[in-house]
Amino acid sequence: MILNVAASNEQLVVAPERLVVAGYTGRDEAAVAAHIAELEAIGVPPPPNVPAFYELDPALLTTDAVIEVGGPATSGEVEPVLVRHRGRYFLGVGSDHTDRDLERTDITASKAACPKPVGATVVEIGAGMATLDWDRLTAVSSVDGRTYQRGSVATLRHPADLLERMTAALGEITGDLVLFCGTMPLLGGEFVHGDHWRIHLELPAGTVLTHTYETKRRSL
Repeated sequence: MILNVAASNEQLVVAPERLVVAGYTGRDEAAVAAHIAELEAIGVPPPPNVPAFYELDPALLTTDAVIEVGGPATSGEVEPVLVRHRGRYFLGVGSDHTDRDLERTDITASKAACPKPVGATVVEIGAGMATLDWDRLTAVSSVDGRTYQRGSVATLRHPADLLERMTAALGEITGDLVLFCGTMPLLGGEFVHGDHWRIHLELPAGTVLTHTYETKRRSL
């Protein structure tokens, strides 16, 4: 996929060797435990570890404006996305679009069942991530014109922390990597299976990373 670096004319041709989606990444461990219990009550199995790390096929990544899904009960959610490309680190925005029916029996399969939309613009944050003012980022999503999520990224673990935990869980990952860093609660508390999705990440300096996409049912 081709990504554009904000505030420059640079384009990146990114073909990551690994795609990892992190789940249950909230800093408040008690709140995470309560959320896991809520999901378990509606049939979603608890993760083996917290945070959880799901390895997926990098071919699922797309910047397309339309994605194909296999069933009627899918939904997205806004996430900060860390991109490591040739030793450099970039921040983008993505949607962990998931099959919610399948999620009740197999979380990894439910995530693998849908493409993973990402915005085509990223910002460089440096190998040490020193320029990343994580606690001042805001993430927002909407579905079919209605706000679906809005919250401070400060509630999520810093990506440097996630990288360390990911390495402990999965082993050392070298080469190019895309890591979805988790999300915040839904404003209405329930999944919405809509067609038109908008995700964006607001940075303190005024930069907004945005992506919109539409879901289409896959032809049988």
